[in-house]
Amino acid sequence: MTAFATPILATLLLWWASTGLILYLDGLDRRTFVWSMAGASVLLALSVWGVVASAGNASAGGAYVAFACGLTAWGWQLVSFYMGYVTGPRKTACEPELTGWPRFVEAVRTSLYHELVVVLTAVIIAALTWGQPNQIALWTFVALWWMHTSAKLNLFFGAANLGEELLPEHLRYLKTFMSRRPMNLLFPVSVTLSTIVAVLLAQKALALNATPFETAGFTMLATLMALAVAEHWFLVIPLHVNGLWQFGVKPHAEDAAPGATGASDEPSAPAVSDSDFAIPAAEAAGLENPMRRPSIRSRAVV
Repeated sequence: MTAFATPILATLLLWWASTGLILYLDGLDRRTFVWSMAGASVLLALSVWGVVASAGNASAGGAYVAFACGLTAWGWQLVSFYMGYVTGPRKTACEPELTGWPRFVEAVRTSLYHELVVVLTAVIIAALTWGQPNQIALWTFVALWWMHTSAKLNLFFGAANLGEELLPEHLRYLKTFMSRRPMNLLFPVSVTLSTIVAVLLAQKALALNATPFETAGFTMLATLMALAVAEHWFLVIPLHVNGLWQFGVKPHAEDAAPGATGASDEPSAPAVSDSDFAIPAAEAAGLENPMRRPSIRSRAVV
């Protein structure tokens, strides 16, 4: 059981701790952001080195290193976005009268540069691990990317729990691109796909002929996808799961005011129908969370 318990616990701990750390840093005075960004960039450089160093190491230890490097590379994406360094050309709230496709386009513009950098990073990791036996870093990054983007799209099309209280002050305009509704048509697709992938990864980890590398690597990836499924359900079920990261969240004035309900005083775009967006999910760009999260990534870093 240790062969499975250790990677599961490691994944859960890194997921929870990294999310809380980023939320905490985002809640600090903006004058600290340059130092946080510098530290994140140093970690990104180390993670790239780790990706290269672990690419040929098909051992359980190599799987852990590659997973941590993929997670760190993704963390840099979220730090750079949530601190406002890499976002998009639009930095203002959505006009209340904007609906349909124009609203989606404007939502994409809030995180366009961020999404392009994510694609570039994924390409770089793929190139560094091309043809190598250990590609856990790449698949970790891709899994986190999927979790983040799918969560953002679901927040855009409509969810019951928006988690807008996790957004830093300078990105509070992003909540005007979210829609509050019980569920949307993309939700069951996202949950189903994530569940299928999680099951397939778990089967690889549980295979009788699985090597220690495969057991550790596929268990961590399966756990990530299970977290993706949980994150999506957190969007619609009546539970306040954001308390998991309460240590890292700085209360906003409007949320902390007596009698506040968490709703914004800013004008919000009207709820929209799924029929207004006949867009294949695979073609939809992220909105920013963000990070889905990310994310708009409101639930977790990963």
